[in-house]
Amino acid sequence: MWIIAIAWMFVVLLMTVAEAVSPIGSVLGAIVTFFLYGVGPLALVMYLVGTPMRRQARRAREAASEAQALSEPGQPDASGLTPRDPVAPERKEA
Repeated sequence: MWIIAIAWMFVVLLMTVAEAVSPIGSVLGAIVTFFLYGVGPLALVMYLVGTPMRRQARRAREAASEAQALSEPGQPDASGLTPRDPVAPERKEA
């Protein structure tokens, strides 16, 4: 996947240079071309392609934290908090 991203950025860079040095082009047009044809779409595609890997990494972290919580005998749960409040609530007198 990285080779496709590098090739796409190379093509966009060539388009940007052509826009900047063209007699009818401008540097502002080159900058817009670089961001709208290169950086924006490539960032979106790389984010979408990386979603399964991020999901897999998150599940692995959750499984590791659950395994660690189960291996510690002194902790009732992974949060480290007591299961209920030890102080009774205050009652209103009627």
